[in-house]
Amino acid sequence: MPEADLTCDDRTESLHREYVLDVRIVEVDDDLAELYADVYFDVNGFEEAGTGERGVPPVVIGAGRDTLAAYLLTLPGVDRHWVASFFGFKPPRVERHVDRVRTRAAEIREGALERGVEAVQ
Repeated sequence: MPEADLTCDDRTESLHREYVLDVRIVEVDDDLAELYADVYFDVNGFEEAGTGERGVPPVVIGAGRDTLAAYLLTLPGVDRHWVASFFGFKPPRVERHVDRVRTRAAEIREGALERGVEAVQ
């Protein structure tokens, strides 16, 4: 797993992992960073610019509850209890939604590799 330091907007961040299609995780919290990448793959990419501090990219909203729940968990200050309250269900259900997103993202990455898309080295 790469541990290179990157400089982005005068911040030094750690490169956690690289995926196919030149997708990289640069983050402090590895688990949340990987979840963010899973959401990214689940919706075939998104652009956060212009969504505001608490905004959600439209493609994430359109992807359904699983993806929205997972995306919300990646936001600063949001935990599974907050997400459960937002949707009106119990925290274990949030984990089931997240697990489905992670599974779909893994299948997408595996499919890309099977079709010959090379992983970034």
